[in-house]
Amino acid sequence: QVQFVESGGGLVQAGGSLRLSCAVSSSIFSFNAIGWYRQAPGKQREWVAIIDRGGITKSADSVKGRFTIAGDVAENTVYLQMDTLKPEDTAVYYCNVFPDYRVRSWGQGTQVTVSS
Repeated sequence: QVQFVESGGGLVQAGGSLRLSCAVSSSIFSFNAIGWYRQAPGKQREWVAIIDRGGITKSADSVKGRFTIAGDVAENTVYLQMDTLKPEDTAVYYCNVFPDYRVRSWGQGTQVTVSS
């Protein structure tokens, strides 16, 4: 079974930046699309950014212009560069296949906490 292992989260002040990494256990070309998702306390998990096999990216309106998704084929890694972070970005961040109905199991995610 393919594994997605997230890392790079932490505590940052509002306005700061973080870069999340997602190590994939197989070639990222194996997937039509990979997405970063997040789940805040008491809220449903939501997608924030996706990248498809052709390198086309899309971001949710809530993060557009602040978050950038990128893939490194050689490293089988997908990154999420997060800039101008806001307290409302606080959540556990996950990466997995997109759309989420194709997800077989979720990893542990990485916690991002943005202080005001």
